[in-house]
Amino acid sequence: MDGRGFLTLSPIPNYKTKSNPNLEQSKPDITLSPRKMAASLASQLYIGLRRPCPNLDSFNSQSLSAFLPNLRLSLSPPKPSRAVVAMAGTGKFFVGGNWKCNGTKDSISKLVADLNSAKLEPDVDVVVAPPFVYIDQVKNSLTERIEISAQNSWVGKGGAFTGEISAEQLKDLGCKWVVLGHSERRHIIGENDEFIGKKAAYALSQGLGVIACIGELLEEREAGKTFDVCFQQLKAYADAVPSWENIVIAYEPVWAIGTGKVATPQQAQEVHLAVRDWLKKNVSDEVASKTRIIYGGSVNGGNSAELAKQEDIDGFLVGGASLKGPEFATIVNSVTSKKVAA
Repeated sequence: MDGRGFLTLSPIPNYKTKSNPNLEQSKPDITLSPRKMAASLASQLYIGLRRPCPNLDSFNSQSLSAFLPNLRLSLSPPKPSRAVVAMAGTGKFFVGGNWKCNGTKDSISKLVADLNSAKLEPDVDVVVAPPFVYIDQVKNSLTERIEISAQNSWVGKGGAFTGEISAEQLKDLGCKWVVLGHSERRHIIGENDEFIGKKAAYALSQGLGVIACIGELLEEREAGKTFDVCFQQLKAYADAVPSWENIVIAYEPVWAIGTGKVATPQQAQEVHLAVRDWLKKNVSDEVASKTRIIYGGSVNGGNSAELAKQEDIDGFLVGGASLKGPEFATIVNSVTSKKVAA
């Protein structure tokens, strides 16, 4: 760690290369910021992102490991002088519960009772998304501490669109948010990027906040297309929405939704960091800083604390575990893992 708070890396002294065992390497001086170093180390450990660049013209921190595979890292970070919250974004921690197509009047009454009695950390925005037919029931019985989201909305004003629900109707019921672009809408219903972007723009125009989902399929991750897929989906939102002020981005790798498989904290952090950098480069520094990027995909009470420690994970979008009041409360309260003791 140098005087600027940067990490200085050097290869293990005098290691011999595989191509020439008689050749001893020199000791280059490479200095990277801690945040970029983290991205570099993560990129060599986890598959499914862009492959290391083959030439020096596109050399960056993420491809560092391809050129220097035997790095030794020495890190002695200074202790913070006071308690801080380890978040890259400046927004409040956000936890949403997506109940999907689950529940009955009786089971939802029990779930609402559990949520009403739960002790939730105050510095978290908490939202639940019941099925459409139970929104009114939940709104009339759930504590005001927790806001209501819909799971979908129509692309424009209501009318002759059988089976659809308009943003105006959701507002009339008291909804504050809507989940859009969820992988189940993309890959089961067949909604494309452009259509989802238009739905987001219309929902925002009617005063709803948007939980904008992105994420890659397993085959896309294995093909090294994670960033490309997520950036394409982000661009569809960016091309349509007038402002990012009321948008929360939910990164949900499709291979982790409802499968019991969860991205490791490092895998999730790497994509969240890339999404934030994309916003910085393609929208603005302010949007990159203020937009909350939350993780979804088999989040539960057992893994939420470790995931929450990652700098660019600003909360969660929870599926099955949100149907269990006490466990959902545990996930909400994982915000305490963000706090670093002095």
